[in-house]
Amino acid sequence: MKNIAIIGATGYTGIELVRILLGHPEIKITQVTSEKNAGENFSKVFSAFQNLLDLKLENFNAQQCAQKAELAFVCLPHHSAQKAVKDLLEAGVKVIDLSADFRLHSQSVYEEWYGKHEHPQLLAEAAYGLPELFRNQIQGKRLIANPGCYPTSAALALAPLIKNQLVKLDSFIIDSKSGTSGAGRTASTDILFCEVNEGFKAYKVGSHRHTPEIEQTLSLLSGSNIQVTFTPHLLPLDRGILSTTYSQSSKKIDSEELHQLFQKFYEHEYFVRVKPLGTFPNVKELRGTNFCDIGVHVEKKNGRIIVISAIDNLSKGASGQAVQNMNILFGFEEALGLKILPYLP
Repeated sequence: MKNIAIIGATGYTGIELVRILLGHPEIKITQVTSEKNAGENFSKVFSAFQNLLDLKLENFNAQQCAQKAELAFVCLPHHSAQKAVKDLLEAGVKVIDLSADFRLHSQSVYEEWYGKHEHPQLLAEAAYGLPELFRNQIQGKRLIANPGCYPTSAALALAPLIKNQLVKLDSFIIDSKSGTSGAGRTASTDILFCEVNEGFKAYKVGSHRHTPEIEQTLSLLSGSNIQVTFTPHLLPLDRGILSTTYSQSSKKIDSEELHQLFQKFYEHEYFVRVKPLGTFPNVKELRGTNFCDIGVHVEKKNGRIIVISAIDNLSKGASGQAVQNMNILFGFEEALGLKILPYLP
């Protein structure tokens, strides 16, 4: 049995971690922290967890955490996570960080998009925790940077094309739609019910912070510098991401051949499901699960390849993937605690 802490347990990713880990047979949650709700019981703040997790929420202290847990999930906002991660590592606690603070390898790129990084020496140490593509880099690490939700959906859709040299590397267009939980639990006018309900819009066009993460991942896969056109949209849903990717084929291939290639690429990956040829994913079918569903198509008239992926942004896009990384780190079966059925009517 492994003892773990959740730092920032009252945000959406922290709550989702609690939901998943309460069903994990090898894990005990021994600490939950919250600056806003310190001193209250977790189950008082979130009554759905009454008699399931009655731990008292604490203020964060790395030394106290080290006495209670051997691994901490850090669910703090960007920038706030930097010092917490450094202090936890110095206290001897392994960390899976769900912020963006350690995903980018370059300090200058991070600071261009997020602002100053106070502990850049840790950037080179952090493993990028996208298991299906970088599993070997995760094992044995003390710091894992959990990927962003949009980059997860985009990378899993495009990796087979890049690794099999099927596309022109300057042709990637990624059109993504996300539910509102991707914006976090902090109140904001843009995500009020009346602002989002029955609406649909693009946002941060050409300037979304996940762009450099997507480009970094695709560049690592290809061995060359890749730039993408990435446009996110806001759906009137609470959770889910659907990404439609477009790229130009570099060799002749049809939909059936592409489908077979994707099946082979992901044949040993439990959490990536390639849909039957001619069918495409629906975010509703992924809700609450750690799966990524993928559908593929090749346009005969122009050779354009369309790959559509769907995930739950709070699970495979955040907390579920973090648990998947934890399982790898501790040598558990990778799907342990994650064989969760979707929320269906």
